[in-house]
Amino acid sequence: MSANPKILLADLIHNALGSVAPDHVGTPVLLERPKQAGHGDFATSIALRLAKTLKRNPRELAALLLAELPVSEWVEKAEVAGAGFINFTLAAAAKTAVVSEALARGGDWGRGAGKGEKVLVEFVSANPTGPLHVGHGRGAAYGASLAEVLAFAGFDVSREYYVNDAGRQMDILALSTWLRYLALFGIEVDFPPNAYQGAYVTEMSKSLRDAHGARFARTSAVEALAGTPGLPPAERDDKEARAQREQHLDALIANAKRLLGEDYPWVHGFALNEQLGDGRDDLQEFGVRFDKWFSERGLFDTGLVEHAVERLEKAGHVYEQNGAQWFRSTAFGDEKDRVLRRENGIYTYFASDIAYHLNKYERGFDRMINVWGADHHGYVPRVKGAVKAMGLDPARLDVALVQFAVLYRAGQKTQMSTRSGEFVTLRELRNEAGNDACRFFYVLRKSDQHLDFDLDLAKSQNNDNPVHYVQYAYARTSSTLRKWGGDARALQTASLDALRSEHALGLCARLSAFPEVVQTAANDYAPHQVAFYLRELAADFHGWYDKERILVEDEAPRLARLALTGAVRQTLSNGLALLGVSAPETM
Repeated sequence: MSANPKILLADLIHNALGSVAPDHVGTPVLLERPKQAGHGDFATSIALRLAKTLKRNPRELAALLLAELPVSEWVEKAEVAGAGFINFTLAAAAKTAVVSEALARGGDWGRGAGKGEKVLVEFVSANPTGPLHVGHGRGAAYGASLAEVLAFAGFDVSREYYVNDAGRQMDILALSTWLRYLALFGIEVDFPPNAYQGAYVTEMSKSLRDAHGARFARTSAVEALAGTPGLPPAERDDKEARAQREQHLDALIANAKRLLGEDYPWVHGFALNEQLGDGRDDLQEFGVRFDKWFSERGLFDTGLVEHAVERLEKAGHVYEQNGAQWFRSTAFGDEKDRVLRRENGIYTYFASDIAYHLNKYERGFDRMINVWGADHHGYVPRVKGAVKAMGLDPARLDVALVQFAVLYRAGQKTQMSTRSGEFVTLRELRNEAGNDACRFFYVLRKSDQHLDFDLDLAKSQNNDNPVHYVQYAYARTSSTLRKWGGDARALQTASLDALRSEHALGLCARLSAFPEVVQTAANDYAPHQVAFYLRELAADFHGWYDKERILVEDEAPRLARLALTGAVRQTLSNGLALLGVSAPETM
């Protein structure tokens, strides 16, 4: 008997179809849990779905199927209901069978067999221009949990971080670090308002000085950098003013490269390695791991960017205008065509992104999942368009959008801006709320829905805090088994006949849903479904625990209830592991 009663019921119905409608014996049987308990444990609409094809009245067809349904000790009652539904009420033994299976399978309980489909999950991929903040934390928690759920469901999963180490943002960080470094030597240059302002930049400049002394100091910098285009008044924030500030910043970068010459790559590399290393450490401490850190710069060094553009060009999807190369993305559903290479010969971010996706396909993944911030939603059609233009199957590429989390402390919203330096880092949040609360809270809502992260709730130690509530259920199961002190292996073969109360059977029904929850969460890219399930399982356990004594004198009911407790413990452990949350033995 499988722990999932749906499999048994589906087999019974397929047997009945073999007699009633042999040509349709392979029809998928969908079984749902009725909303009203009086309608049984499961219901199927198979008769309604086949009635038109077989030219039969749905209720009559349902009755015929029931008449041919094999007798099973696991089915207490089966009846026709409504317009032609078949409702099933399971025997108690069918409901409790899940307990033995969960105990026997242990850490593999709920794991799917899968087909070995190769899946690449690319997530976080934040520009290494500053510490990871609470917004990045949600993408990290979501991506890591999604990867774990997919792997547990039976997929062959690879986890990847795409490092944007070749673009303008890194040049801005290098410039920002160098200007702060110059100030340490008394070389004062007006710091641009749209450079990176955070205190971490000053700390990096000090580290640069400590490591290399005055090697990168240029006394001519004041005069040379002062020759860049002027800035509009600070109070102006219109589109033209913002464009002027960005032009000013680009001129500063160009002059910095000229002044530093061969030393510029050293400054650039130092800033990159400092921030990338900090991000790696932060994520590792957060329980988020990657199989590969993929360098954008490597795409240029290996000529893959040029190769990808040539591939589009040969396919007739590239044209030149005003000295620049354009991808005709409007032919693939985009709102306008996109520049691949500017008139100065420099490739755009889009060009390297196309090359990166070409590389993913060439590595042979069956499915590729990009976890992007919701502000990148407009980027999806152009990337998929480029994939299609290269003759690749865009259906193999999925994009899961993640809304940034908004942090509230004492009811007040925190401000977030990496350039201005106004943000709460992921490390600060973890230190204050703890990894477990952060990982659980981040996946409590569907990824593309807005998330308000209530820091005060996350820090609380009561049942209003969902992660505390779930972990407390696990600690309760552990405490109960410790008090018993027996050999846990004996529970796998214990008689479960004593589990007949409404609360005990309801808890068994909840346990039996775990493998299906895992599979659905994997198929829907929805690890929040696991979090929801764990809260429901914890609530069912707490309810049962408060209603029935477990360590009673009589051995038969004691062992049966301990076995159920152990099955709940195992399921909570497996589910929490998928979300990167610990399972504490005591609280």
